[in-house]
Amino acid sequence: MVSNFLKDSKYAIPGKLIVVEGIDGSGKSTQLRLLEQWLRSEGHLVFMTEWNSSEVVKEITSKGKKKGLLTPTTFSLLHATDFTDRYERNIFPLLRAGYVVLSDRFVYTAYARDTVRGCNPEWVRKVYSFAVSPTLAFYFRVPIDVAVTRIAVGRPKLKYYEAGMDLNLSNDIFESYRIFQSKIVDQYEEMAEREGFTIIDGTLDIEEQQKIVRDKVRRVLHAPPPPIGVR
Repeated sequence: MVSNFLKDSKYAIPGKLIVVEGIDGSGKSTQLRLLEQWLRSEGHLVFMTEWNSSEVVKEITSKGKKKGLLTPTTFSLLHATDFTDRYERNIFPLLRAGYVVLSDRFVYTAYARDTVRGCNPEWVRKVYSFAVSPTLAFYFRVPIDVAVTRIAVGRPKLKYYEAGMDLNLSNDIFESYRIFQSKIVDQYEEMAEREGFTIIDGTLDIEEQQKIVRDKVRRVLHAPPPPIGVR
């Protein structure tokens, strides 16, 4: 349960929340790691967090996947529990302490994936309504075939839920993965303008992408902290 303070606080926070979004193979994680290294070298206090990484929830999720017990709603609630745990323990307290918090995926991942899996979009948004709005939300846009090729090269064996096999999209696991990721892309594209994503062309050279990311981040690091905006 999220504390009332996290829901009701209207005070400005000194930290910056920078998130990256995009499908697997978009290059977002590589760019976030490079950004983390640069920020630390510049003397900033930095904390990085990743989607579905809470130790409290990870074991339960793993058991559910192995036994094939995860319905779309169960999947959604497990990820929401994971996010809430990390939010209360790390994300929000460190933002209040003035850290630059880097998040590899944020609430937008839930908006995209859970909707594709059949959850009610309004319900999903209410589940995450306590979360503060990011200072910057980068969306790494890549053609679906480019992303799938990158994953196929680096990860020759896909997992059942990762490939969306639970949705009966295709009997072929790689084709199911491609269709599943295509549907997620559609959700991101719908969100892009509404959520104010900063769009990065994920097909550019790594160095060129990082230059764009750093330029955007520089602009917000010295900006005065706005009042907390809850979703």
